[in-house]
Amino acid sequence: MADYAVINPATGETVREYPTISDDELRDAIGRADRAHSDWAASSTVEERAALVRRVGELHSEKRQELAEIIVREMGKPIEQALGEVDFCRAIYDYYADNGTSLMADEPITLLDGGGSALVRRSSYGLLLGIMPWNYPYYQVARFAGPNLVIGNTILLKHAPQCPESALAMERIFHEAGIPEDAYINIFATNDQIAWVIADPRVRGISLTGSERAGAAVAEIAGRNLKKVVLELGGSDPFIVLGTDDMDATVEQAVGARLENSGQACNAAKRFIVMDGLYDEFMEKFSAALTAVTPSDPTKEGVQVGPLSSSTATERLADQVNRAVEQGATLVAGGTHDGNFFETTILTGISPDNDAYKEEFFGPVASIYRVSSENEAVKLANDTPFGLGSYVMTNDPDQAMRVADQIDAGMVFINAAGLEGAELPFGGVKRSGFGRELGRFGADEFVNKKMIRIAG
Repeated sequence: MADYAVINPATGETVREYPTISDDELRDAIGRADRAHSDWAASSTVEERAALVRRVGELHSEKRQELAEIIVREMGKPIEQALGEVDFCRAIYDYYADNGTSLMADEPITLLDGGGSALVRRSSYGLLLGIMPWNYPYYQVARFAGPNLVIGNTILLKHAPQCPESALAMERIFHEAGIPEDAYINIFATNDQIAWVIADPRVRGISLTGSERAGAAVAEIAGRNLKKVVLELGGSDPFIVLGTDDMDATVEQAVGARLENSGQACNAAKRFIVMDGLYDEFMEKFSAALTAVTPSDPTKEGVQVGPLSSSTATERLADQVNRAVEQGATLVAGGTHDGNFFETTILTGISPDNDAYKEEFFGPVASIYRVSSENEAVKLANDTPFGLGSYVMTNDPDQAMRVADQIDAGMVFINAAGLEGAELPFGGVKRSGFGRELGRFGADEFVNKKMIRIAG
């Protein structure tokens, strides 16, 4: 089996295999992308680059159905969600096209002595390596490539081994839009090859979205070679129910937050922390709503949960559920799978000594906890190695902000899920990584913020 292959997770069929890049070809790609940087950054303006990135977004819309069908084949995303992902990419490219000039504008500095002037001038960083995951094949690339191409950086893009078809489709779109061929190069590289790509002095920065294990490996090599790195890793986001005037609406938000992308989202709600007085009603309604969703053919309209992305992902999730139960958790519902179609599953009674207490469940598995106070809810929410996102449901505005201030995470969403936007920074703390993507903060990650001081 080739390293890069499309294996339909719904059927197990190997659709097509793709060869990995040779060492000589990879060295050539690094050289071409490095040489392209000076021309791309110096010979074009921010406005010109932004116009090309806008065209990238337009092409996503024009090829919307084709692109969506590709990732349904590759990783099993339900078709309506796949179409939604393509649409979100369009919004991201439009955002950076609309705001590129202001994001790269000079920033005056007020001097303490008042003599002369000073400013920060933003300029491109250089050649960047992007290492992307399989769960959002287009979106992850958009939030990395969109701002960095507008800035004037050039890109080597290593996608997940199970997403070669979407990787090539995106490369064609960038080039069709007018991005120079050497400014965006897709590479089907192995992990061993990526290690020496990171170490290559021509590569100035690395952005990875993926597992803790991958993040630690990349950060170690980058650190030894003094490279800037942005890591967006896993999450075990709490969904905290402190109060509600409409339990049905709260449950609807909870189910959606757990089942997005068949539960395979780093910032999906995974741990549901519910106040004692609301627990029984929440548990009854949430259990009914979650278990009413059954995994089905992802090519069909209206399907909310498709197969997990691969047999490896299915085996890993099944092992986690089995170990959780063996260590004392209660399996309220689900827990079995047919091929890669994993039942929506509910676990309760997870104690701090259970492996499941600290693990991330990447699939349609929800863990439910009962708490007796706001302080207990916050303490439990923060008692995790992760710190990506969080959700706070309450009908008390003061409580909402009070709890948000105490959550040890990179993002807090109050009274709703699914509110991500191209303008909102995305990222976490602790073992969820560091750095930000999207919005102004994402655009500032791989920029040389050059201080210029002018004498009076």
